[in-house]
Amino acid sequence: MKSKKTIREQFFSLLGQTSPSPLGVEIHKAEGVFLLSATGKRYLDLISGVSVSYVGHARPEVIKAIEDQARNHLHLMVYGELIQQPQVLYASLLTEHLPKALNSVYFVNSGSEANEAAMKLAKRITGRSKMVCFKNAYHGSTHGALSMMGNESFRGAFRPLLPGVTALRFNNKEDLQHIDKRTACVLVEPIQAEAGIRLPELGFLEALRERCDRTGTLLIFDEIQTGFGRTGTLFAMQKYGVTPDMVTLAKALGGGMPLGALVCNKTLMDAWQSNPVLGHITTFGGHPVSCAAGCAAFQVLLENGWVKEVHEKTEFLKKTLRVHPAVCQVRGEGLLLAVELGSASKVEQTLQLLLEEGVMADGFLYCDTAFRIAPPLCINKEELEGAVTSVLAALDKLK
Repeated sequence: MKSKKTIREQFFSLLGQTSPSPLGVEIHKAEGVFLLSATGKRYLDLISGVSVSYVGHARPEVIKAIEDQARNHLHLMVYGELIQQPQVLYASLLTEHLPKALNSVYFVNSGSEANEAAMKLAKRITGRSKMVCFKNAYHGSTHGALSMMGNESFRGAFRPLLPGVTALRFNNKEDLQHIDKRTACVLVEPIQAEAGIRLPELGFLEALRERCDRTGTLLIFDEIQTGFGRTGTLFAMQKYGVTPDMVTLAKALGGGMPLGALVCNKTLMDAWQSNPVLGHITTFGGHPVSCAAGCAAFQVLLENGWVKEVHEKTEFLKKTLRVHPAVCQVRGEGLLLAVELGSASKVEQTLQLLLEEGVMADGFLYCDTAFRIAPPLCINKEELEGAVTSVLAALDKLK
């Protein structure tokens, strides 16, 4: 017997909710930079699923890759036992466009899992237990990743967490002295995303790299939000000229499918094979359909000129938005921007007004006074102009 409840009613009654106020818009279809609701209303997507849909929605090449791989096979065996072409091809493409030292890929399912793997591997290699993160960092919601979250309001209710974790101040070089020869790893976002898009100050990442080298500490970049052209280079590490020992990837990595990865040097990755054997295991990590989709999306990015266009699009957004009297600042790098309004209530109003204007934007976990602009990289000039017109119209209505 069919339920008499609407899909919306079932959404709230049957699915676990983690927020008292989700967007609650029922989406029927998505294409390019637009989402189509069940009522037929079209929304311009300025979130990209939080930096996931970087080549746009329903990209034909990605859909074809998914269909082709689904016809060949789905899941076969736990990760790493059987040779599966999508995993190999994607690992080859990824490492071709990363620094040479980052030449081995371990696929998982999500960003949290990628960070969990990186922390485990760092402890295994160094034999150390101390770890360092940064205040207002976000690395995921699993217990280990949560332990490295630099915001007590989000992790306090789940203690006890992993011991031996120290949170330093981002962009504070003096704090780097706390990294010592007992430190297994430092986990850092090259650009702090959920803190409201906080950029590294000149020389900070270089100083962090030098301190890790001096103490034998492994440096891990969390590029889960900054990867795949979002900042105007394929990866933020290339923008800042600092190569980590490990990098974690997810979100855009799967081209819209669930996928995460830890990438490091093969000499480090081989530590999984002994003491103990099978040092890290995943059943669905590197799912063949996800790898096929991610590889196809990355090829689309490489074949189009979107990364080269990021700077121009960013400057247009900054130039047109910062002049509005309600805007205090527009922060960010590439198409990863925070529009600072200086007031949480104004942000809440703006997000609702944007929905009415047919635009989806989003806030930040640790910065309630700004909202996020991170559209698909394929957004064209006309669509970008439409987005700005809608944002300005919403800001004009603020009370």
